[in-house]
Amino acid sequence: MRTMEPAPLAEEAFGVLREVCASIGVDARGARLLRLRSNAVFKLQGDVAGGELVVRIATAPDALTRLPVVVAVARWLADRGFPTVRPADEIADQPIVHDGRAVTFWRYVPSRGRPTTRQLGRVLRSLHREPLPPVGLRTLTDPLAEVRHAVEHRAEVLTATQRSWLSDRIEELTGRWHDLDTGSPVLLHGDAWIDNLLRCQDGHVVLCDWDGVAVGPRQWDLVHTYHGQRRFGLSAADVDEFARAYGSDLRLWPGYSTLMEVRDMYAVGIHIRNASGDPFSRQELPRRLDSLTRGDGHARWYMAAPA
Repeated sequence: MRTMEPAPLAEEAFGVLREVCASIGVDARGARLLRLRSNAVFKLQGDVAGGELVVRIATAPDALTRLPVVVAVARWLADRGFPTVRPADEIADQPIVHDGRAVTFWRYVPSRGRPTTRQLGRVLRSLHREPLPPVGLRTLTDPLAEVRHAVEHRAEVLTATQRSWLSDRIEELTGRWHDLDTGSPVLLHGDAWIDNLLRCQDGHVVLCDWDGVAVGPRQWDLVHTYHGQRRFGLSAADVDEFARAYGSDLRLWPGYSTLMEVRDMYAVGIHIRNASGDPFSRQELPRRLDSLTRGDGHARWYMAAPA
């Protein structure tokens, strides 16, 4: 009997979107796919009560247990006046679970122009001064857990040699991570990359994509910008502006080199997980693996296919 191949991620996500929206009486016709990485992110064309909506369909293996807390923290921060996207309160019982996928609905934020790393630094400084919310937040103790899971469960996209190298490297970096002196834990965004900051029409900014929210070392939120210079085209001036706005420079911290290597490995996990169903991940995964195995700490990586 012939086994049917799994549908590509985008096609599968559109199917989940249509079925979930139909089940709750929301019109999904004309929905636009905004992004497909850790989540499939759609903007719905029609308005509902309160304004336009964004729908996020999670692909991470732990999303079903994590997302109720994500929604609760984002709502708590919004109620406190913190600059964040807000869950769509009129959609009850989020996340909605459909065929093992966790689906959440959020208020759409019209954006214009690109935010700056200075704005990101200021927002993170404010976030790290917030008290811990009254919900059961996870503690970030193992940032490479999802990468380890992907290596173990996505053998079809890796050679035996790649799997062996990745497993050994992950364990080495995990040990070095546990040896870091990171100071007192704070409320973390968890994926504080410039693309998760939206510049609104009036120029102010809000943070989105709270899937990685946790309690943990502030350095984990900061390293994304420094890693952006290493791999994704941010300039030294961008990083300097970020450091000044935040009030300290991660490059002066003794654990900086280790943290950058951990972040390098973390950035491979999504493409191992998605490579079987996403053409861009199939293209990007070899690029990232090649530079890691060669020890090339400055090879350019991409968030989307180069133009």
